[in-house]
Amino acid sequence: QVHLVESGGGSVQSGGSLRLSCEASGNADQRKIMGWFRQAPRKTREGIALINERGTVGYADSVKGRFTLSRDNSKNSVYLQMNSLKPEDTAMYYCAADPSYTQLDPIFTYWGQGTQVTVSS
Repeated sequence: QVHLVESGGGSVQSGGSLRLSCEASGNADQRKIMGWFRQAPRKTREGIALINERGTVGYADSVKGRFTLSRDNSKNSVYLQMNSLKPEDTAMYYCAADPSYTQLDPIFTYWGQGTQVTVSS
């Protein structure tokens, strides 16, 4: 079993920055792949970035160049640095973990409760 706790959400103006954190606990083999997803009202959940146990990262085109995902295995945590935020980035952001899935599809095995990000124009 894996438990994920997100933090760092909030409200910012367009062009601002936020840093999301996700602390994981539980079986390390079950959380080799860590990802961030987001869901805006009346929209489907969207994968935005994932990282494997070696630190290789993949991004969705919508955030490439603005968001940076990193991982600190010693702290069982991943971090999503979000810069140049836009109103369309407004959503609930979820941390997710999986033992092996490496695509930005919202079918990861374990999910956090989410943290809200709101970007005003």
